[in-house]
Amino acid sequence: MSDTDGGDAPGSHPRHDLEPLLTSPVRLSVVAALAPQQKAEFAFVRDLVEVTDSALSKQVAALEEAGLVAVDKGRVGRRVRTWLSLTAQGRAAYRRHLDALRAIAGG
Repeated sequence: MSDTDGGDAPGSHPRHDLEPLLTSPVRLSVVAALAPQQKAEFAFVRDLVEVTDSALSKQVAALEEAGLVAVDKGRVGRRVRTWLSLTAQGRAAYRRHLDALRAIAGG
C-alpha cells in the first residue's frame, strides 16, 4: 500500500521492529525459554524446546554471534556443563520483537 492509498509512511509498520533472527520458531523458542531465567543449562533448554543437541547448538551459535545470547562453559563435579543466558541486547531485542508481534496482531 502506498501513501496515496492511505497507508502509513514507509518504515512505520510494526514488522520493521521484528528481530530477523527471532522469526525462526526454534530461535524464538530458545530466547523465550531464557527470558525468565538468569541462566539455564543447555540440556534444560534443549528439552524444553524439544530439539536435538546439534539443532540447539546451531541456533545458539547464530544467537551468540548476533550478541543476543551468552554461552558459558564450566564444570559441575567432573562433568562439563554449558549455560545459556540472554544478554542485555538479547532481552531488548526479545521485548521489541514481542511488542511488534502484538502491534501486528492487534491491527
